[in-house]
Amino acid sequence: MKEFNRGDRIGAQMHRELALLLRDAAKDPRLSEVTIQEVRVTRDLSHAKIYFTILDKDEADYFAKVLGHAASFLRRRLGQIMKTRTVPELKFVYDSSIEEGKRLSDLIEKAVSSDAREEDG
Repeated sequence: MKEFNRGDRIGAQMHRELALLLRDAAKDPRLSEVTIQEVRVTRDLSHAKIYFTILDKDEADYFAKVLGHAASFLRRRLGQIMKTRTVPELKFVYDSSIEEGKRLSDLIEKAVSSDAREEDG
């Protein structure tokens, strides 16, 4: 079984804590709509890229800006919660992989149904 390196462990803890902070401690109530998908921490633990999703993909830019403004608050709160010497700088990135997966799934279904119609006709 593969063990996690330190960056993975810190990323997993940041993932849990950020989800709770966005739900409970954020001043903007709309931030509770944000779902943290993944946290990737650099090897030297200086930066963390946080991938998030929301229900309405049209508002992704808005939420990226709001989260960017809240990054210093969230980083400070993470520093109070986590037992690490330093907390990485936070960069929030919208994760479009779910929409991309749905688009590819729709294309596959369309191709399969098209093939089935050609075989019947």
